[in-house]
Amino acid sequence: MTEWLNVGKIVNTHGVRGEVRVISRTDFPEERYAVGSKLYLFKNDQPISLTVASHRKHKQFDLLTFEGYHNINDVVQMKEGILKVKEDQGGQLAEEEFYYRDIIGLEVYTEEGEFLGKIKEILSPGANDVWVVQSAGGGKDLLLPYIEQVVKHVDLAEGKVTVHLMEGLRD
Repeated sequence: MTEWLNVGKIVNTHGVRGEVRVISRTDFPEERYAVGSKLYLFKNDQPISLTVASHRKHKQFDLLTFEGYHNINDVVQMKEGILKVKEDQGGQLAEEEFYYRDIIGLEVYTEEGEFLGKIKEILSPGANDVWVVQSAGGGKDLLLPYIEQVVKHVDLAEGKVTVHLMEGLRD
């Protein structure tokens, strides 16, 4: 059975020349949306294979066109569709790089062994990702920047992250 990775959602059309607005959900937008890349549109029963013809950024969206879809009438039915790739199309990760799906749900511990909670979300506000940890005690979420001074070790096999809590990270 084919496993699929969600790379984005088509939220609207853009202009009249077949461009669609995509809210990206991928760690690799440059690779996923490169001209010639294969994406699969999931909207109804059967996925539709699409080939990226162009990609550009506009505000918070990725704007894409697809080969064979040249005007708004060709793409309007794609609205609300989910773009996916086959899992075997996953990008190659460097050491100390992880897929978001592998990080969410991991347990977070301090270097001293204190359990802080589980990672529930990853934010990408700027220069580095921020891992949102749902507090074990039910308090405010803990926001951890994904930088080497804070995240000391990620063990996917054990489902555990070890962190150094720098001053000011916890209220």
